[in-house]
Amino acid sequence: MENTCSVYELIHNGEVIHGITEDTTEKIYWDICQCVVLPENLKPEKLYTELCQREELMSTAIGHGIALPHPRFSLLEKKENQRIFVGFLETPILMSSPDALPVYAFFLLLTSNPQCHRSNLAELAKLFQKDAFRAILETKPEKTVLLEAVKKYTQG
Repeated sequence: MENTCSVYELIHNGEVIHGITEDTTEKIYWDICQCVVLPENLKPEKLYTELCQREELMSTAIGHGIALPHPRFSLLEKKENQRIFVGFLETPILMSSPDALPVYAFFLLLTSNPQCHRSNLAELAKLFQKDAFRAILETKPEKTVLLEAVKKYTQG
């Protein structure tokens, strides 16, 4: 059975943003929400508010310079509108990461249901455990290179 909510597919459906220069999570989330093409009737202001509320509960920084911002609840109605936006910062910021490393990469996850949300978080966690994948992330790759790496390191 085809996995219709794989990390590869969601990054493919999303965007990769380079050159983010903001220095707080709120400003970063605002910039990302304003510059990406959002699905359905999801307004940038709604996504921004949800991301900030989630961040207030607990940092979405997971270590190794990576954060996984996401709304607490699904904001999408259709599975085909799911996506991951990847953002790379010019200057890493501190976000109360478990390893105390500053964050340079954001994987903003938008899913339509809790099952896809959990599945993608687990798939991303496995990817982020791989030194070779993180080394590619540190180069702040373009979307095609990132997708190749995701495909390579999620097989097998």
